[in-house]
Amino acid sequence: MPQYFRKPLGWLLQESAQEGAHTLKRTLSAFQLVTLGIGGIIGAGLFSLSGLAAANHAGPAVTLSFVVAAIGCAFSGLCYAEFSSMIPVAGSAYTYAYTTMGEMIAWIIGWDLVLEFSVGAATVAISWSNYLVKFLSTYGVYLPPQLVHSPFETAKLANGTEVQGIINLPAALVVLAMSLILIRGTKGSALWNTFVVILKVGVVVLFIALGWRFIQPANLTPYIPANTGIFGEFGWSGILRGAGVVFFVYLGFDIIAAAAQETRNPRRNMPIGILGSLLICTVLFILFAHVMTGLAPYTAFKGNAAPVAVAIEHTPYIWLGQAIIIAILIGYTSVILVDLLGQTRVFFAMSKDGLLPKIFSDIHPRFQTPWKSNILFCVFVGLFAAFVPIRVVGEMTSIGTLLAFVIVCAGVWIMRYTMPDAPRAFKTPWVPFVPIMGIVTCVGMMLFLPADTWIRLIVWMAIGMIIYFCYGKKHSRVRRELLTKS
Repeated sequence: MPQYFRKPLGWLLQESAQEGAHTLKRTLSAFQLVTLGIGGIIGAGLFSLSGLAAANHAGPAVTLSFVVAAIGCAFSGLCYAEFSSMIPVAGSAYTYAYTTMGEMIAWIIGWDLVLEFSVGAATVAISWSNYLVKFLSTYGVYLPPQLVHSPFETAKLANGTEVQGIINLPAALVVLAMSLILIRGTKGSALWNTFVVILKVGVVVLFIALGWRFIQPANLTPYIPANTGIFGEFGWSGILRGAGVVFFVYLGFDIIAAAAQETRNPRRNMPIGILGSLLICTVLFILFAHVMTGLAPYTAFKGNAAPVAVAIEHTPYIWLGQAIIIAILIGYTSVILVDLLGQTRVFFAMSKDGLLPKIFSDIHPRFQTPWKSNILFCVFVGLFAAFVPIRVVGEMTSIGTLLAFVIVCAGVWIMRYTMPDAPRAFKTPWVPFVPIMGIVTCVGMMLFLPADTWIRLIVWMAIGMIIYFCYGKKHSRVRRELLTKS
């Protein structure tokens, strides 16, 4: 690939060293990065996917599925840690690809991340609204159904009549609230996220601590149910299929890499944030799944979207069910926040490179955040959340994240040979084994995704390429400056 397609590493390091009114403010510590990662990883998925994986694939051995998924995720995490300590600037996988594989691949991954972050934030906001309605109804508070459903949805009233939705107002409002927190500054959003993570982890730990004494050994026997004769239905193949299901619970740690340019001492703190959040979440997930399958037989979770509620029924702590719903609500707010943060930081980097209009990299003179970009995405995501039903928006796709993982792993492998002497505060061990395993794992996960996810990705990428050739390529700062020098 021609040299001018790539962004020189020296430029990135120079950008990383810049301070001033037109750069992002460095406020995040290693602890805040760990909590940011945990906030992105621990969402409501933990309270639903773990039960589905146990009921349909792994049985009590869903704990082993979490271990397998964590190992696969760690391969990508190690590669992210090397890149983030080596290139501590905003943009995450987009920036890494620009340096290693060139502008075209960088654009593809940057545009791909829009699908992950923005559509994901809208989907989570709609789910947040649904859980809020469920939570309030237990206390006799009923929101008007027309104001919690999109115009394309109907709601059934208590008397059996159906009404047409108008707007999902709670979904739009939670997007607005998270956007305002981000506009005020990354430090404020990190403090909010830290508070959210403490509450969220507290509920998980409470469930483990209170439920442990009520575990019934009979529910854990056999630990690995015999295979039914169908691949993926129990046995060791079921554990692997279960790993594919729960793998998506881990997605979110890559949000840390997007905040590299707002991190104090990024060469030290970025690896701590990425690997630390993965380790903490893995331990919590294993203990959580062990208690859940120990409280109730795994067959009881089949077809149930709230398996934790089923498990709690086998304890005297029925009140814990409401606490779980609160944790889901809190968890969703932090996922929305980190999704919005990640999206604006990726577009910030793309705008600084000239591939997108300058509005996406305009920094607020006081808060030092990309406030105009925050407002634009608040409107974009808010409209989706307010007026599009969740069945259309779909659950947050993982294909964008997995594609990013593949590119990051390939990038580390490439740079070890093309730039062997470049400074690396953290080095991925066992190269090329770790990057290769990361690529194999992520591609394997992508191949198991449904066909409509691939179609959505292809259509979205086609739109992105039109924008790139009509605007990005013509305004590329890297291309222009390198061609001028040559």
